[in-house]
Amino acid sequence: MAKSKAWKLKKTVVLVGMMGAGKTAVGKSLASRLGVPFLDSDVEIESAAAMTIAEIFARDGEAFFRNRETEVIDRLLDAGCGILSTGGGAFLTARNRDLISTKGVSVWLNADLKLLWNRVKNKDTRPLLRTENPYQTLKSIYDARVPIYAQADLNVASRAEYSIDKMTDQVLAALEGRKDVLEVLHD
Repeated sequence: MAKSKAWKLKKTVVLVGMMGAGKTAVGKSLASRLGVPFLDSDVEIESAAAMTIAEIFARDGEAFFRNRETEVIDRLLDAGCGILSTGGGAFLTARNRDLISTKGVSVWLNADLKLLWNRVKNKDTRPLLRTENPYQTLKSIYDARVPIYAQADLNVASRAEYSIDKMTDQVLAALEGRKDVLEVLHD
């Protein structure tokens, strides 16, 4: 795909998917290409709480975190068109899926379990994987979440051999099929 294209974004693109799917890296690249802001709901939550996600989970629990997450996603969707990266669990909540489909468009970065494990196995920033068997925990989370992620408006397959630029191209190609979301101004 030629990088000389110009686009007009009409709705916020919300990247959803598992931890390690590339939501932040691809989101930043996509925002740069489209000339729109990049927002990350987890970063916004951490900033507002002055704590890390892991600290919020430890102190207040997952239910508290999920409620704050919904408030932040709603606020960010009202902030104008951009690219929004969400935490891996954000799309699981029906109210978040409804907010996203009403105010934006969801794009599932669909990475398989092997790819996800290779990306997250050596990181200690994933509170849900702080278990005795993190691979089995990841597999259980993956198996439970895939049917929900499959409800996203668009599904873009992630592959180990894809660079961030190539994955960004894949997302743009998917978005170009949605004239209500992305208008091609010129090639």
